[in-house]
Amino acid sequence: MARERAVVVGAGGISGAWFPPLKSEGVDVVAVVDLNLEAAQRRIAEFSLDAEPSTDLAATLAAASPDFVVDLTVPEAHCEVTCMALEAGCHVIGEKPMASSMDEARRMVATAERTGKLYMVGQSRRWDATHAVVARTLAAGEIGALTSANCDFYIGAHFGGFRDEMDSPLILDMAIHHFDLVRFFTGADPVAVYALEFNPAGSWYRGDAAASCVFEMSDGLVFTFRGSWCAEGCHTSWNGDWRFIGDRGTLILEKDGTPWGERVAGDEGFHRPLESVTVAERVEAPAGQHGALVEMLRFLRTGEKPQTECHDNIKSLAMVFGATASSSRGGRVTIDA
Repeated sequence: MARERAVVVGAGGISGAWFPPLKSEGVDVVAVVDLNLEAAQRRIAEFSLDAEPSTDLAATLAAASPDFVVDLTVPEAHCEVTCMALEAGCHVIGEKPMASSMDEARRMVATAERTGKLYMVGQSRRWDATHAVVARTLAAGEIGALTSANCDFYIGAHFGGFRDEMDSPLILDMAIHHFDLVRFFTGADPVAVYALEFNPAGSWYRGDAAASCVFEMSDGLVFTFRGSWCAEGCHTSWNGDWRFIGDRGTLILEKDGTPWGERVAGDEGFHRPLESVTVAERVEAPAGQHGALVEMLRFLRTGEKPQTECHDNIKSLAMVFGATASSSRGGRVTIDA
């Protein structure tokens, strides 16, 4: 079977998470494109790639005719890069967030539809064996019908670079993971949101680095997110610390540990008797960006649609911009993907 050919666009820090699985999965990286030619050259040398460095994406796509493009650029460039690649006849897998506005995201979806090419977002937290355990346990009804889901995210992250200058660094660049995860965990989609973004005293970010959000989800589920990217000490997991409440019990995931929970075991007493939740079996599989890449390659080889194909992932992005709109308007915002 012929090796899939890929062009990687963006040679920044996140590319270091993509080149190893591209190599291990046997993908032929034919070019690395970056505005900084030396950055592209460094990545090619670092990972011993037989690839051409370039600063001109259009010319590279025309010359290389890759099967797919890996978009690792900053969010503001995602729409231009993705649409150019789709128009050139390439499938695309890109880093999150999908776009820097809903208008851009809709343009990307429309371009994928018009060209007949697939665009998926590498929403890396979905490909985590522990997260799959949570999703299967909830789907099995171990705590009954879900009524609420809560996520706390508190990290003091001194990145430097573009995040320090974003208007909404927490919501747009990080909370997109947690917003997408609640959809993955529960199967629910967003309906409306109340949110407050703010920038705490002592923050080293220009924009709002903290937020509290309450989402109304389909099937009556309520999802609460609280977080900060300038919270020093007592950090949560990067994946967030989670509590799921059903009408018969509770499931908890903290510090990326083993999910655990309790459910009602009888109908008498001030506090009902409880028993341990039966947690789904853990199944190991490629994680993070590697897992996303495996789904892209499966699509190329079998036609099976990836779970984070753009028509699905735009719903997670809509949660982001619904939250920022709610904060700026000071009230409830209906979410329309």
